[in-house]
Amino acid sequence: MSTTSYLIEADGGSRGNPGPAGYGAVVMDAADSQVLAEVAEAIGVATNNVAEYRGLIAGLTSVLDLGGEGAAVEVRMDSKLVIEQMAGRWKVKHEGLRPLALEAQALVRRLRVTGWTWIPRERNKHADRLANEAMDAAAKGLAWKAGGAAVRESGAAGGVAERDAGISGGTAERDSGGVNAAGPSPVGLGAAAPKAGEQTDLLDLSAPTASLVTRQAAKGTGWGPATRVATSLLLLRHGETPLSAERRFSGLGDAELTANGLAQASAAARRLAAPPYRIDVIVSSPLKRARQTAEMVARLVGVEVEIDEGLRETDFGAWEGRTFTEIQREWPDELAAWLADPTVAPPQGESFAEVARRVEATRDRLIERYEGKTVLAVSHVTPIKTFLRLALLAPPEALYRMHLDLACLSLIDFYADGPAVMKTFNDISHLR
Repeated sequence: MSTTSYLIEADGGSRGNPGPAGYGAVVMDAADSQVLAEVAEAIGVATNNVAEYRGLIAGLTSVLDLGGEGAAVEVRMDSKLVIEQMAGRWKVKHEGLRPLALEAQALVRRLRVTGWTWIPRERNKHADRLANEAMDAAAKGLAWKAGGAAVRESGAAGGVAERDAGISGGTAERDSGGVNAAGPSPVGLGAAAPKAGEQTDLLDLSAPTASLVTRQAAKGTGWGPATRVATSLLLLRHGETPLSAERRFSGLGDAELTANGLAQASAAARRLAAPPYRIDVIVSSPLKRARQTAEMVARLVGVEVEIDEGLRETDFGAWEGRTFTEIQREWPDELAAWLADPTVAPPQGESFAEVARRVEATRDRLIERYEGKTVLAVSHVTPIKTFLRLALLAPPEALYRMHLDLACLSLIDFYADGPAVMKTFNDISHLR
């Protein structure tokens, strides 16, 4: 009698490599091949290998949900790369795939994998079909549902935020000053610059927004007093530092901007000093790289910079100044746990859950103090992602699905009688 209880067949694909991508996974009973679970998802722009790893992770997660800790499972895929790397026969050489491999390995440790089996593509048709169904649905602005059905999404088309060859992991500053999802910069939601004058809803900060240039009438809902003007929070990430350029974790270390970083800050300042922006308040992280960026804006708009400790970056503890590769070599288990769980902190450092509590308190304080004004907050990757996550009412794991470039702008409008609205994400059109 076989000791294997479940079979996973998983696949992923990219129409362009990188291009629009998706994955599919099916979980079957090992005894009779009965289908127990199907999962598929479009993941935005990514490579084939990223999509394949995402399919594996989805399959392992499904088995864990079905069978619990220690469930016995065999994994079958037509990706020779993923099978050989997960079996330990090949090294994960591409730094961009390491966070995904670590995420998969963390799941494997909770299960009992009885075999890693490569199968020809023609024997993996079920998972391949699921991946293509998800990509087809996303191309039509729909979300895949089990059984091949698709439903209209309530927001932008295309599935979840992109995870490119790289990246899915943490949010700390790395590629460009910290760790953007723990690996090389992915093609993020703001990667394609909008055409001049084109309103693209979430991506375009160049077009006027009502909260920045006009007053809006709003009716009270009973949850709070009615407000006529949104409190607009513009979130500006600082410019490049030496640690950014070298792709090192940059937390509480007080690095200064490079010449390129100063140029990035200057470009952001020129943009923010021109219409339609009317900045009333500038608040900054106490860290030098953020203060330098904020001061450039302040000189052009004529507003003093206020320092707010709540805007500082995550404390990465023992990982400060280290590269992802160095950390993976010295702290492999700690890194895997950190990538898998926002409540886990680096050695002697601060967890993303702790950062979230700090940022939430900072948000509430700023909204109360500057109601109806436009506030520019100059900060870092993790705090900015946390502001955005909280505005979207998204779970902590959403941090791993965002990418922020250096000197990027994001915008959230807050109404006392309504929800927060994210207007812009990762806009770097001023740097082009």
